[in-house]
Amino acid sequence: MPVELISTQTVGPSLGQAALHGGVRAGIWAFIVIAIFLIAWYRLPGLVAVCALGVYTVIMLALFKFIPVTLSSAGIAGFILSIGMAVDANILIFERMREELVKGKNLSDAMHEGFSRAWSSIRDSNLSSLITGAILFYFGSSSIIKGFALVFIIGVLV
Repeated sequence: MPVELISTQTVGPSLGQAALHGGVRAGIWAFIVIAIFLIAWYRLPGLVAVCALGVYTVIMLALFKFIPVTLSSAGIAGFILSIGMAVDANILIFERMREELVKGKNLSDAMHEGFSRAWSSIRDSNLSSLITGAILFYFGSSSIIKGFALVFIIGVLV
């Protein structure tokens, strides 16, 4: 069966630039929505978590500059996913703290117990994510997959 060319299209750099700006904009909006949720739901601990996420973001961007990492759309997706995992860890800790406070423990004991009870879940989640990222990086057939995996691994490690 002969192959017949019906049409061709050229994709210029403006399309990639638009996707990059859209990804950055989505990341900023996601961070804002997450910050509002954490502060509204957890109050002072939520504010502390938002500050910690801000520091996390600064550390990640500094590492991207130092390594250097080119943030493609896939890299931005890995970065946003790693922020989501950091938020998930905060929520696990806060919910465990809340359970301890309901049991009548003081704040210091509730914080200690909340961290210790949440740690095994956070550790296991991050370990499985690192394994998945390593597999993606090692067996990834394109730079898009490898870029996503690299940014995701860095985010989980941070």
